[in-house]
Amino acid sequence: MRLDKYLKVSRIIKRRTIANEVCDAKHVTVNGKVARASYEVKVGDIIEIQMGSNLTKYQVLNVSEYATKENASTMFKVL
Repeated sequence: MRLDKYLKVSRIIKRRTIANEVCDAKHVTVNGKVARASYEVKVGDIIEIQMGSNLTKYQVLNVSEYATKENASTMFKVL
């Protein structure tokens, strides 16, 4: 699954267009490397998102095309 879609489906970022813009601005790294929106997310990846002065890290636990509000939080773990 594409990185921008994963961020939206897992509800880390609310909208896919915003996820795409954050990736284009090089504020997202996966496993320590700057990632584009087209990066294919895999289980075990470490995603870091820099929003202003906030840096949040997530570990990918599950990759699913669809997620309900309740299931979305099972797709990642905050580090």
